[in-house]
Amino acid sequence: MTSVAPDDSSGSSRLEHSPLAEDLGFLLARASAVSQAAANEALAAHELKVRSYSVLALAVTGGRPSQRELAAFLRLDPSQVVALIDDLERRGLVTREADPRDRRANVVAATLAGRSLYRRAQVDVETGERRAHAGLSIADRAELTRLLRVVAFPGGE
Repeated sequence: MTSVAPDDSSGSSRLEHSPLAEDLGFLLARASAVSQAAANEALAAHELKVRSYSVLALAVTGGRPSQRELAAFLRLDPSQVVALIDDLERRGLVTREADPRDRRANVVAATLAGRSLYRRAQVDVETGERRAHAGLSIADRAELTRLLRVVAFPGGE
């Protein structure tokens, strides 16, 4: 019978020097998981998670996006977006309205309650993000943001 050495408290320090820890795709996914965990922790007090917060943020700041636009931008299946909007709508945070550009589609608009909750949640998310990325200088964070935009929006500005 073989025994497995106990992991440290993070459970991953032994693996940080594996070839996988040099793989860009893995590092992006792991960094995303770390960021999402911090954001979800910050959003818990508002009964939101990253995905519902993202829909609310785009409804508040995104110029009345259609459900199709939300799905494409967030890289989610349209059925997932419908469920997120249903929940936000049930909570009185957003409304669905006919899209003036395409009457067969709906746009999502934030309510006053949605705008208010978003402002409070945004402060907590930013605080959580600063904690999660405390190892980066302000300049490093700006550069990382710039580089991630290049990866996330190829061919963009």
